[in-house]
Amino acid sequence: MNVAALQFSRSMGRTSRLTFDPLLVSSALALLLFGLIMVTSASISIAERELGSPFAFLERQLLFATVGCCIGLVTYTLPTELWERFSFALLLIGLVLLVLVLVPGLGHVVNGSRRWLRIGMFNFQASELARLLVLIHICSYAVRRQEELRRTLWGVLKPLGLLALAALLLLLEPDFGAAAVLLITGFVILFIAGISWRHVLVVLAIGGVALGAIAVSSAYRVRRLTTFLDPWSDPFNSGFQLTQSLIAIGRGEWFGVGLGASVQKLFYLPEAHTDFVFAVLAEELGLAGVLLVLALFLILVWRCCQIARQAAQGGRMFQAYIAAAFGIWVGLQAFINIGVNMGVLPTKGLTLPLVSYGRSSLLVTLAWLGIVLRIGHECATAGRLAIPRADLTR
Repeated sequence: MNVAALQFSRSMGRTSRLTFDPLLVSSALALLLFGLIMVTSASISIAERELGSPFAFLERQLLFATVGCCIGLVTYTLPTELWERFSFALLLIGLVLLVLVLVPGLGHVVNGSRRWLRIGMFNFQASELARLLVLIHICSYAVRRQEELRRTLWGVLKPLGLLALAALLLLLEPDFGAAAVLLITGFVILFIAGISWRHVLVVLAIGGVALGAIAVSSAYRVRRLTTFLDPWSDPFNSGFQLTQSLIAIGRGEWFGVGLGASVQKLFYLPEAHTDFVFAVLAEELGLAGVLLVLALFLILVWRCCQIARQAAQGGRMFQAYIAAAFGIWVGLQAFINIGVNMGVLPTKGLTLPLVSYGRSSLLVTLAWLGIVLRIGHECATAGRLAIPRADLTR
């Protein structure tokens, strides 16, 4: 074998390896493990009463975590160019999902909100997947129309109009929290892509007025806002959930009351294993557990931002925007969920990513994580960045 053939063989051997970012994977798996433990602890009483098995929610969460990891492995093996090439088709699928969920007979109503599509025995929350598909198209647009986006207001208004349409469909469910996360994440991606400060100020002014109008346009949203401002004024009715959450967090003190020893989860705190699992975590593990979870989220977001920066340095702008979008979305949703649990923000009905019981959210989050890991793999094997990595297979 001559020298050229030997070099080619070695090059092919290097690029055929599947690599991953150990910090990103470790932080995600640690959060997933925390979630399984806390979902079990927070749901054990309600599962026993409603389903006849104290570990019913653990079994479901574990099943969908396994399925989600498998989906993440599939998205990890797909070249990211495919997502960019078919971004418009994915956008259409996302919008169709948001429309289908509003159709009587197709959309499934839970707690007064029509957010789910019934698939056999499983309720799938369409907004979780739809938001990902819409954001993929926004990232693609930011690459394809970069000059128009940076130079003209019309270039900014077109993707914002698309985001507004998706947000409107979400509000019709209604799902104000998901709409807010989608709008903010999409706008931050457009800002990263280089829209001018003049256009930023115009959009923020319009968006601020629009969100304010939406917030006060519905009686139930007004009640949520007033309850958030003073939950103790009506602690046994509109402020009940928030006051119980604050009691749980306060009981945790430095090191918590002990795993499994929460009192608030015993039918005092509604949705203890879903939207308010953070309050149970704070009660049982205290400030020490809270800081550990926050550190894991910070590591996850930081690694996503690092991969995005390094992908951009290698000229892979679509991949950079996708990685950044995932980091923004995870960080923003975690911030909102924790803020709601602590009474800093109005109740939004958003899960804590990878931690709360939420099968649709878990599946989509793990699928998106696989895409981000693929971006890191492509950049690493292209020799354009130096991130810690380990071989999965050869």
